[in-house]
Amino acid sequence: MKNKIFKYIFVLASVATTLTACHDGGLFRDTPNDKLSDETIWKSPQLLDEYVLSWYRNCDSGFYTYVTTIMAGLGTEYEPWYGDQLTVGKSSWYQGDYGDILKSSQQRITKRGLKVWTTAYNEIASINRLLEHEGAIADGPQKTRLLGEAHFFRAFYYFKLLRMFGGPLLIDHTWNPLKGNVKFPRASYEQTVKFITDEAELAFHLLEKVNTPDNIGRPTQGAALMLKAKAFQWAAGVKFQNAEKEYLGFPDNRTDAMLDAAYAEYLRIQELNVYNLIQIKGTARDQVVQEYRDIFLTKNSEESIFEIQHDNTGNFSNANGHKLDRDAAAPYFGGTIAAFNPTQNHVDEYRMANGKRINEGGSDYDKNNPYEGRDYRFYANVLYDGAMWNSHEMDIHYTTVNGEQVKGVDLTIYGSSTTAAVTKTGYYMAKFLKESQSINTDDTYASSQNCILWRYAELLLDMAEIEFLRGRTGDALDKVNQIRRRVKMPELQSLTWDDIMNERRVELAFEKSTYWDILRYGKAETVMTGTTNPLFGVKIVYNASGNKTITNPVVNGRNTVVRYFRERQYFYPIAWDDVRYHGIDQNPEWVEM
Repeated sequence: MKNKIFKYIFVLASVATTLTACHDGGLFRDTPNDKLSDETIWKSPQLLDEYVLSWYRNCDSGFYTYVTTIMAGLGTEYEPWYGDQLTVGKSSWYQGDYGDILKSSQQRITKRGLKVWTTAYNEIASINRLLEHEGAIADGPQKTRLLGEAHFFRAFYYFKLLRMFGGPLLIDHTWNPLKGNVKFPRASYEQTVKFITDEAELAFHLLEKVNTPDNIGRPTQGAALMLKAKAFQWAAGVKFQNAEKEYLGFPDNRTDAMLDAAYAEYLRIQELNVYNLIQIKGTARDQVVQEYRDIFLTKNSEESIFEIQHDNTGNFSNANGHKLDRDAAAPYFGGTIAAFNPTQNHVDEYRMANGKRINEGGSDYDKNNPYEGRDYRFYANVLYDGAMWNSHEMDIHYTTVNGEQVKGVDLTIYGSSTTAAVTKTGYYMAKFLKESQSINTDDTYASSQNCILWRYAELLLDMAEIEFLRGRTGDALDKVNQIRRRVKMPELQSLTWDDIMNERRVELAFEKSTYWDILRYGKAETVMTGTTNPLFGVKIVYNASGNKTITNPVVNGRNTVVRYFRERQYFYPIAWDDVRYHGIDQNPEWVEM
């Protein structure tokens, strides 16, 4: 029963938005679903559950990491790569989508934007189609759930469009450009935020407070309210106030109003009494580390508000899964991509176990033993030289032998592949990974972890941020200390903005909110540009006597060239076909290629 939603949503990953797939003798009928009449679809409970599959599948790429180097614009990027906490090990990826976007390539950014824009509107069209036929659907629990899902995902996709493009085309009904001359204007920021939050509110009243076992993974009331809160908090961002164009922000400053609206929704989530921090029972370092890691391996826990579901079968081809463990693994375990390399920039964000910053007086930080006495979350999130992982001591250093620097095991590529990669930073990621995962190179191989989009810890930090900005420092301090107590960090006695930001970046490390936070705070030009924020790694070299030297080189060797963020990237270019057809303004500084 518990895996029913996995089966529906992900095992049938070949189902397209238009329902073109068929499957002999299975859930599908022999007639392709795009040939089925509306009457057939709306009156079939089975086909209706098939109909929503693409809404789930296309809402977020989760941990999917493929980046093409051949067919530009078709790759899928893991958003945290664009911040400063992670980079990738494969040099070839810098020659494809990922590297070109880092270099602010207009052509590649345009193609990436087109992919997001097209996908979102395909799903919105599918949602609109169902909502227009709701009268044909039999009354009952399934109908109520489907309508709740429809309003939730319509809000979700428009939220994605708002974050990437600003005010989009608000299309709430089906239309055919070949029939009539219907044109849509760009919506204002205010109109879009209202539409998203109104849709999320409609979803709230239709969805369940807690899903039944056979519907685990579907959005709930809490997810709808979280989406609503996130939309308001996003709209409070500095870039969207006093805007010259109404579709790029508000004509005046709405920061306080948006923050207050977001906070009210967070309170409603708390009042549901559904979500809590998963508490850690152990007190010793290894106990805390393991229990903290388990939070991200526990599917649909009491801390999770909404997450991308993946099947437990471990079959990539049948379960729309991901290859996280293999993509992140060191060569010793069969990893060949090294797709998730924590930076020294991020490692330095972890404070000492006594609560002090590493460069603060009395911290007890030892630059010759930099991994001793740190926040326990560091050991849970990052694999460093000397760390233990699956009974293997990580060997991420060089040893000088006869004047030559010999690479450690975890700096030596797996097998004979010329395209294999190792970490470029001297670190591997541990967060989200299953230590006991058996890794192989089969095409069907898959990891089963769900990708958590929103969780209760993030809600607390969101609330703390708002409380601090609105002058309720004591309330904010309490929220931050709830997070710190869980991982046995000393409570703060007072609170600064830097404390909140640090706690956010450590607790939410490598999660998708970190990338969007950078944009929301208007810091992308600094944080995502190599000249102002170069990414560093670590190089550890042992000499014959056992002594070591530790340096922190700039990663990739050309970081100031690779990473560059221009102000225009806060608003990606809208699909040019839609700009021409609808006669709307393109976002600033983009030209047609």
